[in-house]
Amino acid sequence: MSSCVTTPHHHHHGCFSGSRRRRRLLQAPAPRARPLHVVAAAAFLKHVAPPPRCAVASRAMSAEAPLGVTPAAAAAEGEEMVAVVDEMAEEAAVWCAVHGLVVGDRAEPRSGTLPGVGLVHAPFALLPTRFPASFWKQARELAPIFNDLVDRVSLDGEFLQDSLSRTRQVDDFTSRLLDIHAKMMEVNKEEDIRLGLHRSDYMLDSETNSLLQIELNTISSSFPGLSSLVSELHRTLLNRHGKVLGLDSKRIPQNWAATQFAEALSMAWTEFNNKSAVIMMVVQPEERNMYDQYWLINHLKESHGVKTIRKTLAQVEAEGQVLPDGTLVVDGQTVSVVYFRAGYSPNDYPSEAEWRARLLMEQSSAIKCPSISYHLVGTKKIQQELAKPNILERFLNNKEDISKLRKCFAGLWSLDNEEIVKTAIEKPDLFVLKPQREGGGNNIYGHDLRETLVRLQKEQGEALAAYILMQRIFPRASLTHLVQGGVCFEDLTISELGIFGAYLRNKDKVVLNNQCGYLMRTKVSSSNEGGVAAGFAVLDSILLTDEW
Repeated sequence: MSSCVTTPHHHHHGCFSGSRRRRRLLQAPAPRARPLHVVAAAAFLKHVAPPPRCAVASRAMSAEAPLGVTPAAAAAEGEEMVAVVDEMAEEAAVWCAVHGLVVGDRAEPRSGTLPGVGLVHAPFALLPTRFPASFWKQARELAPIFNDLVDRVSLDGEFLQDSLSRTRQVDDFTSRLLDIHAKMMEVNKEEDIRLGLHRSDYMLDSETNSLLQIELNTISSSFPGLSSLVSELHRTLLNRHGKVLGLDSKRIPQNWAATQFAEALSMAWTEFNNKSAVIMMVVQPEERNMYDQYWLINHLKESHGVKTIRKTLAQVEAEGQVLPDGTLVVDGQTVSVVYFRAGYSPNDYPSEAEWRARLLMEQSSAIKCPSISYHLVGTKKIQQELAKPNILERFLNNKEDISKLRKCFAGLWSLDNEEIVKTAIEKPDLFVLKPQREGGGNNIYGHDLRETLVRLQKEQGEALAAYILMQRIFPRASLTHLVQGGVCFEDLTISELGIFGAYLRNKDKVVLNNQCGYLMRTKVSSSNEGGVAAGFAVLDSILLTDEW
């Protein structure tokens, strides 16, 4: 299976090319765009408001100048800003190379397997995306509540099995995960120490002026390493060019995702209480996003003195065993924490060996990040179940917390809801149809959505359980400079904010429950007729503003 930057099914990685995340990231096709020169005249690079000298920066700009500016003056200022952009793009590419903001290069076949071979800078936005401080605060406050919710739902095995019982009939992958979960329930397996490294993804909806959750990732929430670097890159660029652009680097919030994830892993290692044990990162055989992972490995070694080993599922099956006392030993080393950066997609299990490895780890006393039950809590079906009336109350007592969660839930429905299905057939542009399967398959929009629903209604039967309907989110598009492979270009984009969260519990004691940094991804907003996103996602950071 190939790496993050190329894989068609890499789902939690927010990957850059051809991934399910790439398809999912764009909930809506592009809003009706104003002509590029109008957008460019309104704001330089989507960031400056009001623009002091940068009103005509777009390379795509026509000869038309903003009111009160002569065409000659506008052209001169435009040329000046183009020069600034070119200079910044080159500086930024150098910064990426020097500071390890890199991914494997698809042009080099060995870049997914050999560290240090075939590196390119990770795709990035040249400047941070404007983001209202009020929504930033809201998203951060939600993280500990979601962490707590995941933990509580994970303990209700009956709820997970019942909620996913129909899904398992139409989806082999979910079915296999549920089999492992059921085996753990049969032997009454308890996870005394539970570690969750989550990421909750949001978009700002321009229709309702609200922050809405796209999904909650409970396995392989990636980019804590590289996302930490992007905010540093943007701060560096603004410290140098901020005056010309009218931007303040202090408005970029600190992003400690990499150090905080490493700290959470080391705290779990400490709770396990075996100084000779290692942390095992479960990885894909080919991983061009390995440097994001190596940032965590480095922090663990340098700041906490903890050793990490990287193993594929196949290697775990070949080299691993569980001792009679439950200890997991892989390649002769005792494993304290299993940290999954693979295992979330059917593609990660090409043979029975990988499934045997997953079961072996689950049966052991090692701390799993995530455990099989945490993994299941992150499925779309559970997301939809939790959005039903009175379900959150089953798991949480604090009414204020419940209301905060409900406020960020987009509309989510099963296809059993005939009224919603009827509305979606009448107004398909207001909905998106999502396959239940994790790790692959397009979201369905517009005309295709209508046709699929009509067909499913005729067929009836279990096929309905393979999908959920979700309210379509309409983010605002803005003009952005994107840098990929050393080339800087301009396009209309939309953005998605992921907030990282870390949760660690040992029996009754909550050792850690924090939000810890963020991932901002910005995505070209053009789309094809099916409404599936075209283009790619880049790493970004945020510039806090007082208003939207």
